[in-house]
Amino acid sequence: MQGRKSFQEKLFTNFQLSDRIPSDNLYRKLTEVLDLRFLYKQTAHYYGTEGQESVDPIVFFKLMLVGYLENLGSDRRIIITASMRLDILFFIGYNIDETLPWHSTLSRTRQLYGENVFKELFKKVLKLCIDNGMVSGRRQAVDSALIKANASMDSIAEKEIMTDADLFSDELKRSEDASQKVNVYKKKKVEEHHRWKEKAYHGMPGTRSDKFKNDVQENNYRPKFLSNHTHYSTTDSDARIAVKPGKPRQLNYLAQTCVDTSHHVITHIEAYHADKKDSQCLPQIIETLTQNLNQQGIIVEQVLADTGYSSGDALKALEQHNNRVHT
Repeated sequence: MQGRKSFQEKLFTNFQLSDRIPSDNLYRKLTEVLDLRFLYKQTAHYYGTEGQESVDPIVFFKLMLVGYLENLGSDRRIIITASMRLDILFFIGYNIDETLPWHSTLSRTRQLYGENVFKELFKKVLKLCIDNGMVSGRRQAVDSALIKANASMDSIAEKEIMTDADLFSDELKRSEDASQKVNVYKKKKVEEHHRWKEKAYHGMPGTRSDKFKNDVQENNYRPKFLSNHTHYSTTDSDARIAVKPGKPRQLNYLAQTCVDTSHHVITHIEAYHADKKDSQCLPQIIETLTQNLNQQGIIVEQVLADTGYSSGDALKALEQHNNRVHT
């Protein structure tokens, strides 16, 4: 006999969330091993003694972890996903009939907390991995990736090239030859700026070297080549224009990540401006990586990196920490 399922939503039900989460579920395992109560002390000075209660700091950081594990690119998506997943609700300590925080609350809380709070959380999780034998520390692999900024290329505006010259003028105003030096500096900056602009607009229909700016304004052309030398984002001043082969030119950040090769555990991660070279970032990466692992009694012996990290300063930084580098 063919069965047919009829559904009528119940007004009341007998339901226990923990009974619905399998014992091998990732979030159930995380709940058992991840003790984040230290966050109450770390974040206490951000709050007063009166007013409406904030979102629980532990709930906030668990939702941030969910966003990373589920590859969710926005706070809105994190909340929507959490509301539909029993295992995530169990992980953050919410029943199915409880209202989750607004996505805007996550954004405001992220802006409230200082960098040290996030670093302490990272070190806490790293220590748990070390205590469970997941980090040997002997060999570390370093690589970078461009992370798309939450800013559109339509927000790009042209830099005011005289600002730096005016600041320079203030510094030199008491000097006898200040006027001459300022004029030379302004001329140099203007020439440099226009060289970059002409490169940006070169080859577009109807443009000439002596009047390309007017043609672009009249015909509403967009530059083929936008540079951080000449343009910036009006909505995210820290984002930088960057591109990789086969990818569109867009506003990005540069993420530098260190991974322990034994179990692929991240031992250090840091964000930089996207216009920095890998070799410029390596000295600071090695310094922080060494501190993270030395606190747990682990010594880094070898660093794996591609040729983009090769420079005199980078090799010197590795030598100072007695590291061998393999490219």
